[in-house]
This record gives sequence, C-alpha cells and structure tokens, in this order.
Amino acid sequence: MSRKRWIRWLIFAIVVLIYVWTFWGLPVSGIKPTAGQITRSIFHGLFHPDWGYVYLPDGEDLLRGLLDTLAIAVLGTFISAILCVPFAFWAASGRNKPRLQSGAGKLILSFIRTFPEIVMALLFIKAVGPGSFAGALALGLHSIGMLGKLFAEEIENMDAGPTEALVATGASRFQILWFAILPQVLPGFLSYTLYRFELNVRSATILGIIGAGGIGTPLIFALNTRHWDRVGIILLGIIVTVTLIDFVSGYFRRKLA
Repeated sequence: MSRKRWIRWLIFAIVVLIYVWTFWGLPVSGIKPTAGQITRSIFHGLFHPDWGYVYLPDGEDLLRGLLDTLAIAVLGTFISAILCVPFAFWAASGRNKPRLQSGAGKLILSFIRTFPEIVMALLFIKAVGPGSFAGALALGLHSIGMLGKLFAEEIENMDAGPTEALVATGASRFQILWFAILPQVLPGFLSYTLYRFELNVRSATILGIIGAGGIGTPLIFALNTRHWDRVGIILLGIIVTVTLIDFVSGYFRRKLA
C-alpha cells in the first residue's frame, strides 16, 4: 500500500475516533412521556401566532421589542466601528512598521474576540445593571475584535502608490490619511460595518434572554410560561426583521464593492 493511501486511512481513522468519542460523551437520558404532547403544543402555537401581541397600546409588545433590539445593534455597531479604527491601524502590518508593533495589535484584537457576547453581557449587567445599555456595550466591545481584524486587513491590502506620492511631495500625516488612505479603505470599512450590523441584530435577540434588553426578554418569558402562540409571533417577527436587514444590508454592500 502506498504512503498516500496509508495517510488517507490514518486521517479517516482519526476522524472516526473523534466522532465516536464525541457521541460517547453525550448523556442520553431518554425521551420524556410528555414529549409528544409538548411538541404538539409548541407547533400549534408556532403556526397559530398571537397577532394581538404585535402592538399593545399600554405595555410591551412585539414592535417595541424589535425596535429595542435594533437600537442595541445600531449602538453596539457604532461603538465598535469607531473604537476599532485605532486598533486596526495599530495591527496593520507595513513595510516601515516593526513586526512587534503590529503583532501586539493583532494579539489585543484576538484577545478581545475570545470573549463571547453573552459573557460580556453578563459582565456589563453586573456593572451597569440589566437592560439595553448592557447589551449595547457587550456588542460594541465584542465587535471591536472582529471589525479591527477586518479593518487591519483592508489597510494592509491598499495600494501604497498614493501614499508614497504624497510623502514625496512633503504632505503632512493628516493629508496622507485624508487624501490617500481613507478614500481606499472607507468603502471596505463601511461594507464590513454593515456585515457586522447584521450579526449584531442576531446577537441582540439572544442577549435579551439573559436580561440585556431587546426582544429576547419577552421571548424567554413566553417560553417559561409556555405561551407558544406568543413565542410563534415573536419568532415570526425576528425572522421577518432579520431577513429585511440582510436584504437591505446586502444591497448596500454590493453597491460599495
């Protein structure tokens, strides 16, 4: 048997062992006797949503929850898009830049990305209290890691010709930044920011489950009280909102490309 075939069989065996080890460690407690009844109730509620919850004049409703979620995503994206720019220029490597400096910037961005949004939201809930502000701060800080990395790559891939031409004419650093760097990287920055906004909308719906505001808060209440018709209308609202945002954001990102 050839060496390549041995390597393929070895890789296949390793993958099989990984899957066996994974499924072997899953606890199987069996199916509860009431599983069928609960499943039928869930599907009945999902396909018969509570349309009266869309708008309630005197209390929390679907529209207010979705607007709260969008506000959290917008504020979180705005915070990260502004704060990540210095980190992006710090992490971007260049010919006249020490590797240690850009490496330190990349390390900081990687460190920020290691904390999930839920962990950051729990920390901010303890710091500023439960609510939308904690969710916006969590999304804003977490998004710095991803946007900073993407912005740094955009800076590294830009054409150095305009910058060198302005340096040769004796332009100041501000002039180089304004006339050579920003016109090249700004479309990419905006495109990545819109993409991150799409992700933040999805994340904001989850953060509400732990008390960080948004539509997730009434969703977890409806799940705990088994109001499946209300769960159905909330999920329908989330699906419609995320789909519309994906469509609009994708349209603008295609225009920026």
